Amino acid sequence: MDKYTNSVWFSRLVALAIAALLFTSVNFESKNENGSLGFNTPGKVSQEVIEDVPVEIDYDQENLVVTGAPETVKITLEGVKSLLLPAKTQREFQVYIDLSDPEITLGEKKVPLKIRNLNEKLTATLSPAYATVMVQEKVTKDFSVDVDYNRSLLEEGYTAENPTSNPQTVKITGAKDVIDQISFVKATLGLTKGMDESVNREATVKALDRDLNKLNVTIEPAVVNVSLKVNIPSKTVPIRPIQSGKLKSGLKIKSLTTDDKEVTIYGKEAILENINEVTVPVNISNITGDAVYELPISVPDDVKKVSKDTVKVNIKTEKADPDSEADTDTDNDTDPDSEASLPEDTNDTDKPVDKPTEDKDTDKDEDVSIQTKKFSNLKIQTVGLDKDRSMKFVNPSMGSMGITFKGTRAELNKLKEANIQLSVNVNQLEAGTHDVAVQVKAPDNTNWELDSRMVTISITDNEEETS
Repeated sequence: MDKYTNSVWFSRLVALAIAALLFTSVNFESKNENGSLGFNTPGKVSQEVIEDVPVEIDYDQENLVVTGAPETVKITLEGVKSLLLPAKTQREFQVYIDLSDPEITLGEKKVPLKIRNLNEKLTATLSPAYATVMVQEKVTKDFSVDVDYNRSLLEEGYTAENPTSNPQTVKITGAKDVIDQISFVKATLGLTKGMDESVNREATVKALDRDLNKLNVTIEPAVVNVSLKVNIPSKTVPIRPIQSGKLKSGLKIKSLTTDDKEVTIYGKEAILENINEVTVPVNISNITGDAVYELPISVPDDVKKVSKDTVKVNIKTEKADPDSEADTDTDNDTDPDSEASLPEDTNDTDKPVDKPTEDKDTDKDEDVSIQTKKFSNLKIQTVGLDKDRSMKFVNPSMGSMGITFKGTRAELNKLKEANIQLSVNVNQLEAGTHDVAVQVKAPDNTNWELDSRMVTISITDNEEETS
């Protein structure tokens, strides 16, 4: 054994074996890294597709605007799997367009899309590989904000003042040709149906062209505070007490007044135009002397609300003269359904309802009880109809209506049909069906009530005559 181990050839063989083992070990590790289990077999090449990779643009953002570049691209990577998988999951690479040259000119350009920070042992194919972009001068301008909202969402009868925004102007930055396309800068205020109160909320600002297409610009601030004051038309009218019932024997009304002489009513303007007063019914049947009552104010159904629902009514009485009482009894016997005596001066609620003492002797025989008189089927006139259009009444279909007046017999006897005119104003109404308020022209200081305050009409365009 010592003979062989001490041999020069034995040492050479051992050294050769060790060298072969080292070569095999190194070659195996290298090939294993390349995805091959063979000693000299090349690594297997694979592919990975990555969708929606964002595109960055390198350019002078202070002075230029670049448009037309794709937001994302598709990348196909090729290489060994041991390198593909980390590249796909970590995404340390970037796809970009290089427009950083300070000497770059304005206008349209076809430029390549590039990739950076990718392992050099991997190859990438971009789709698309090129992009056509527009390089333009950046412009900033001030624009006034127009607040927009849907008026049909307001509660019926309510109106709104012009809305305001804070701030009233915004700065809009973008490409010069895009800035030149701006026709509207709007902040749309969202409302819910039946809106009956003022609104103060934020709204997003949009820049639109003349066709109302949204433009790609930067708006500062992008959100503004919008205020919309919602209210309802109002009118202040006098309060008139109306007495009813039969006063107890031996008494007569000296005065009938209200603490508040006026009240504010709210509703559509067309409705308010025809209301000249509101009444407070006062039943005097149970009156035994002076009294103060809190009574409800009577208003038409079309009135949306009233500043107050009740009012204090002050009743002053005095003993009736036998002759006066006899006259009153006679009147009540002949007309049991008529309301109790109410002096003529009932339209002036600032004065006692009785006539002055010095007039009693001359007026005590005059019938001053409140009565009614109705004029039926009065023709409703049409005002403001364009000559190229026709109109017909839908409801009432005959185009006529009744009106009832209240007052003393003497006042009602003076009323003649010729002094009363009903009309509807259709000026500026488009073709179609409309609800229109009836306008009343009647003698001053008269108290009246229509069968209906609104009528329905239909307007049509006249067809051109053909030969």
